[in-house]
Amino acid sequence: MSEGRFPGAFVHPTALVDEGAVIGEGTKVWCFSHIQAGAVIGRGCTLGQNVNVADNVHVGDGCKVQNNVSLYEGVELADGVFCGPSCVFTNDLTPRAPYPKGRAGYRRTVVGRGASIGANATVVCGHALGEWCMVGAGAVVTGDVPAHALVVGVPARRVGWVCECGERLDADLACSACGRRYHEAGAGLKEGL
Repeated sequence: MSEGRFPGAFVHPTALVDEGAVIGEGTKVWCFSHIQAGAVIGRGCTLGQNVNVADNVHVGDGCKVQNNVSLYEGVELADGVFCGPSCVFTNDLTPRAPYPKGRAGYRRTVVGRGASIGANATVVCGHALGEWCMVGAGAVVTGDVPAHALVVGVPARRVGWVCECGERLDADLACSACGRRYHEAGAGLKEGL
């Protein structure tokens, strides 16, 4: 079933989409999800069951947000980001129920193009995840993640580098699966020699 105000998008009848939300063409919003007013979701995305997208969150084109993920205010996903089932984002470093900070106290979390976050991983707010990085399942990200880095563990530590196609790079920063080659650039990698 497609909601009339989002032509070309599929919105499951059990999903709740607040007035003022934007959903791009070709995007699918599955059961029991909630898209809040002010959320902007790009084209060709898939939002699984029980996904919450808060006010002022931007989701780029072609993102896949699996079941039970909440994108809180302050989270920004670039194009092609994958959020595994039940991964967790935060937006307040020092939360207290009796002392809410409101929007002024929220920290931004920017997830770069093509990044992947594994199931049950936690991303502590205020950090940037570089393009094409990969966060292992169950990892806890407590700092910035460089482009193309593979991070795992608690707290998450870099254990290697990954290609745009998702395969682990060899010691020469080359991908045996697709043939791409990389070089070090700043804290991360860039394609090419």
